[in-house]
Amino acid sequence: MASRHSAPVGVTIGDFNGIGPEVALKAIGGRARPRGVRFALIGPADMWQAHCRRFGFPMPPLWRPGAPFPDAPAACWDVAGESGMKWTPGRVMPAASRVAVAALRAAVAAAMEGRLSAVVTAPICKEGLARAGLDAPGHTELLAEWTGARRFAMLLMGGPLRVALVTRHLPLRRVAEAVTRAAVREAIEISAEALPWLGCPRARIAVCGLNPHAGDGGALGDEEITALKPEIRAARRRGLAVEGPIPADVVFHRAVRGEFDLVVAMYHDQGLAPLKTIAFETGVNVTLGLPIVRVSPDHGTAFDIAGRGVADPRSFEAALRCAAALARRRNPWRKP
Repeated sequence: MASRHSAPVGVTIGDFNGIGPEVALKAIGGRARPRGVRFALIGPADMWQAHCRRFGFPMPPLWRPGAPFPDAPAACWDVAGESGMKWTPGRVMPAASRVAVAALRAAVAAAMEGRLSAVVTAPICKEGLARAGLDAPGHTELLAEWTGARRFAMLLMGGPLRVALVTRHLPLRRVAEAVTRAAVREAIEISAEALPWLGCPRARIAVCGLNPHAGDGGALGDEEITALKPEIRAARRRGLAVEGPIPADVVFHRAVRGEFDLVVAMYHDQGLAPLKTIAFETGVNVTLGLPIVRVSPDHGTAFDIAGRGVADPRSFEAALRCAAALARRRNPWRKP
């Protein structure tokens, strides 16, 4: 078997009724793709072929893990779907979500075996997952479960910003109770472990406050006092370069100026709003804590434009480049 570093990068089909297959094909077929890297398109071959025909891309040859890779930049690993499936752009379909999960499961297993050097995932539809009876809030939790990762985090990168999240896809009313000392500690520690892998050996971390003015000494909430400050002090005692809690309306400005390598944000929109403001078309999502490399574009299925051929592939291009780069470095969570 080829080494992990020479193995192809797997690209999962995601929800085939969204823009994922379109931007994946555009990214792989474009000039911005990483050179010298091969890509395995994972999902039903007939669905990948339907997208190739629709958007005028060459048909990829078939391949399966363990077989020699064809003389082509991309090949299709046929992870079969369900009978009677039809590409219906923009439609939420339980069958499409089941296909997305099947492709993801196959990719994870192959990456764990070293038959894929990394996995880039096209977007899935959370409504479709729920309608299909799949109890999963998203990619991150499924990946952690299937790889046995007990500590994991979402990291978003775009432009000069890197943002790790303490909580992920939670209703806002549940965020404060989820910002516990244990959750804050895990986000800080896993960020510190990740930064050298990401090319930042100094690993300077800023912790964002949860409340306005970072709580204003307890006048506007006490989570900074009870959860954030104790863990920041403890991290410093362990030798980590951590500062905070810093108010959200200040910390991202300072990070853009280069004072920090990463911001630990308390909840989804607190971290993603500033990142997407400056890197909407080029942001990527990296799952930290996994023994495999997993990257995704920082956008969803975009059902409103699916099938029209107008989707912007730049985020997917950035995800391919990021995955290829990380696959060449030592993953801090993969055992030798």
